Amino acid sequence: MSGKLIVFKVGTSSLTQENGSLDRIKIARITNQLAQLHQKGYQLVLVTSGSIAAGFRRLGFDKRPTKIAEKQASAAVGQGLLIEEYTQNLMKDGIVSAQVLLTQEDFADARRYQNASQALQVLLHQKAIPIINENDTIAIEEIKVGDNDTLSAQVASLLKADLLVLLTDVDGLYTANPNTDPNARHLAEIAEISEDLFAMAVGAGSTNGTGGMTTKLQAAQIATKSGVPVFICSSKEDTALIQAVTQSNKGTLFLADHEALNQRKQWLAFYARTDASVEIDTGAAEAMLLQGRSLLLAGIKAVEGTFQSGDIVSVYHQDTHRIIGKGRVKLSSKELEQKLATKRAEGIFIHRNDWVSL
Repeated sequence: MSGKLIVFKVGTSSLTQENGSLDRIKIARITNQLAQLHQKGYQLVLVTSGSIAAGFRRLGFDKRPTKIAEKQASAAVGQGLLIEEYTQNLMKDGIVSAQVLLTQEDFADARRYQNASQALQVLLHQKAIPIINENDTIAIEEIKVGDNDTLSAQVASLLKADLLVLLTDVDGLYTANPNTDPNARHLAEIAEISEDLFAMAVGAGSTNGTGGMTTKLQAAQIATKSGVPVFICSSKEDTALIQAVTQSNKGTLFLADHEALNQRKQWLAFYARTDASVEIDTGAAEAMLLQGRSLLLAGIKAVEGTFQSGDIVSVYHQDTHRIIGKGRVKLSSKELEQKLATKRAEGIFIHRNDWVSL
């Protein structure tokens, strides 16, 4: 697999001591493995947690803060400490690293989405290792990705990575919490992420982190639908990253979907902001989902919110009230309502090329 692109996500518990401060030995262990893989020709991206954990004690807090402003301030201090630790370790092997801070806005805006992709591609082409974190210092709830499991899946999908590795403090997905249930069974391979899997995903996060197994399943869902396989494993072994590249250590492998979404459909499905919606009848839903047709005006039964031509809207089934997909519209909400009021509305509202089923 030399030459392939691997995205690693390392959680807070894999980087810190029990008191929440950065563990330099753990970071050195990670960077040493990255260096070995880099020297073998792999393209590597590291999505790292730990900026708040790295900074809060330097600001005089006894424990990880819970107030937003305090967390943002801690991240402002910690981001510098964290990237410095990675940079110094990697430079010992002559490897250039690059700090990249992202928010959900960078994925939701189509132009910024493309710019992020191009910048990361240049870094990889020049054999640098991008080190990515959410920009916790400025991010507010409305623009937060929310957790680095999801962020890593978005990055892996954006770059069409060959593998996403989620390193955590457990060695994969179990049928129950292995810490409390002796009958919990380890799952080595998952072909389809179902609702049953989410039901058994008992939280496995630590007190220093933000994500449990549920967020990892959500991340795996994004990545696998984009054609990227995902491997969840423990970071505790000294060679965990190296083994994960070939899945030779214990973990759970999520297989990539055969019909992967292209980058434009990925953006529509996972990142495009939708503030409005329409409801459609059963006939229109079946035509779109089963026959691959466009959404015609005649199938629209209700409009919620305001939008302009070219905006993205969510589409719901009128009877079940469940979302069936998202698409780019050809009319504004005002124009649509005017046409629907005539009772003889004709034409295409969302073309099938601008549509993604969910």
